[in-house]
Formats: sequence, structure tokens, C-alpha cells
Amino acid sequence: MTIWDTLVGQKPVIEALSRAANGQGMSHAWLFTGPPGSGRSNAAIAFAGALQCPEGGCGVCHECHTVLAGSHADVAVIRTEKLSIGVDEVRDLVRRSALAPVGRRWQVLIVEDADRLTEQACNALLKAIEEPTPRTVWMLCAPTVEDVLTTIRSRCRLVTLTTPAPADVAAFLSRTMEIPPTLAEYAARHSQGHIGRARALARDESTRNRRREVVAIPTRLTSLGACMHAATQLVEAAKAEAEQITGELDQREKVDLDAAYGVVERGRRPRDYGPALAALEKGQKTRAKRRILDVVDRALMDLVSVYRDSIALGTGSGAALVNEELRPDLERLVRVSSPEADLKRIDAIFTAREQMLEFNVPALLALESMMVALRLPEGSRS
Repeated sequence: MTIWDTLVGQKPVIEALSRAANGQGMSHAWLFTGPPGSGRSNAAIAFAGALQCPEGGCGVCHECHTVLAGSHADVAVIRTEKLSIGVDEVRDLVRRSALAPVGRRWQVLIVEDADRLTEQACNALLKAIEEPTPRTVWMLCAPTVEDVLTTIRSRCRLVTLTTPAPADVAAFLSRTMEIPPTLAEYAARHSQGHIGRARALARDESTRNRRREVVAIPTRLTSLGACMHAATQLVEAAKAEAEQITGELDQREKVDLDAAYGVVERGRRPRDYGPALAALEKGQKTRAKRRILDVVDRALMDLVSVYRDSIALGTGSGAALVNEELRPDLERLVRVSSPEADLKRIDAIFTAREQMLEFNVPALLALESMMVALRLPEGSRS
């Protein structure tokens, strides 16, 4: 066992980071990029553990364990449930970066989702990276280098992760979760290399059922009414799943707030309770919106996999199908459409994704427009 066991299919990255942890090519700032689920933040945390470990990442010492557990005094991770990371959060990290590490090694500051930094937050971070303290290491994580401000990424050493192969993901599930080989292969194939998604598919039947409902959508889009219905169902399902995830957390935060202000004990609300409650509710609303978009985004990637499979069949490429069990439906798509039309459908999916994530278009509106663009040609009903 080593600190790198959480990384799947990333051998070149592990080798490069291991060398850096041993003093070969070390830098004060790093940028980890890679597709969703490739393990960007896991790589950064593992690297932080290797930097703190006397053995360069043994995986069993106190330093390795505390870094992986998120309790190491000299490793801070900033992550957000919001749509963006604000300047106040970054300023807290910048202030911490100016301090000497508690231990004898490094002060490591990890920013997950660095692509969500606001402009003010980027400016605050840039100065800290330009003028680093001697034993401070910054690690930023983002999907691509283009998602990070040019002046920031130019000061970072780039680490690029790739999408893990299905065989590597399946082996990881079997090794770490004792998943039966058949189910591990199923989850690995349908996750499309997303480790977190693969875990969920492997251990939760309801997650597998929700995915089955999503990938069944393309062959049903034979009328305008069917398109509107599919969009509404997708949004409602996303809201229900997001509520299931956030509802309990929201309630617990409210209880903690009431306890902090002594509302229950006093039987009344202090003057400053109102603004605190308003701030909490605002944050919870933003988090719920982020969760809904995350669930919808995952469904969009499942839809893309269907059209990708249809293209593979239509062109006779011989590529392995993500949705092999849907072969009859895929063959029907091939009969009533064309690879060129499926490429346009994939483009429509990514357009809807951009509208929701980048331009704040309401999810239902974006999905209705997308579903119409996915509609099958006239006369294609089964």
C-alpha cells in the first residue's frame, strides 16, 4: 500500500509526482488538470501526503493517514458546494500561506475546482503564487488549463491526468470495494472513466436504475410532446436526487445554527440571528442549485454515451460500446438517423451544458431546447 493507491490508471503522473516528492523537479505551484472523475483532487492530496511523508508516500505513516483523512495541520483543502469560490475564501488561504508550517516539511494549500474562482479570487491568489514563502506549495485543480487564468497557470507546473481505462477502473473497484467482477466491469464501462460515478454505480441499485431511465430517453424523442416531457422528467428527477443529498445536511446546519445562538435554550432569537439565518439559507439555496446542475450534467454525459455508441455502430468502427445492453435501441437509432445527425445531437447536449453552467440559463429551458434538437426524424416511431 502507498499514498498513490487512490489514483487509477495514472502511472506517468505517479512517477512524476514521486520524483518531485523526492526533490527532483519540485515547484512551489502545481496545476492538476484532467476530465471529470479522473482524480485531479485525489492526485493533489496524494502528492501532499508524499510531500509530508518521510518516505515519500508510504501510505501507512501518521503523516500519510492524516493527509488522506483531511486532518493534517499543514495541508489545507478548499472545496465548495457553491457555483463559485469567492475572494474571502481565497484570502483566508493566502493568509495561511504566509505562515510557517507547523511541522518540518511543507505548507500545502489545495484549491479544488480552481476553474470556479471569481475574478477577485484569482487576483488575490495570483499575488500569493507570484511571491511564495519558502516552504509553501500551492496545488490547483481544474478540468483544463484554459479554465485557469493565464497569469496563474503560467506560474504553475502542469500535471495532466487522463481518463482511466475501464479495465483499470474495474480492477480498482474489485480491489478496494470487493465488487464482483461482472458488476465491476458494468460500473466501470458505464462510468466512462469517472471513478466516483463508478463507485456509485457499483454499490447502489437506485443509481443504476436512474441511469437506465436516462439512456432510454433518445429512442422516445419522437414528438414535440415527448421532448417536453423528457425535459421535465429529467429536471424533476434531478431536483429529487439533489434534495435527497442536501436535505439532511440543510437540517443539520439549521440545528447547529440554532444551538450556536442559543435559540432553543433562550426561547427567543438574538438580534444577530436573523442575518446569520439569511446567510445560511442563501448558501443552502446556492448549494442546492449546484447539486441539481451536477445531477443534470451527469445525465447529459450518459446521453452523450448513447449517441457515441450509435456513431460507433453506424460507422462500423468496431469500438467497444458503453451501453452494450442497449444494442437493439442503438441499432434502431442507426436505422433512423446518421452519424452526422448524432454528432449534431452531441453538440446540442454540450450547448445545453454550457448554457446552464456558464450562462446561468434555467435548467428546464435549456433541456427543453436540447430535447427538441435530439428529436428523431418524422416517421421513426417504433
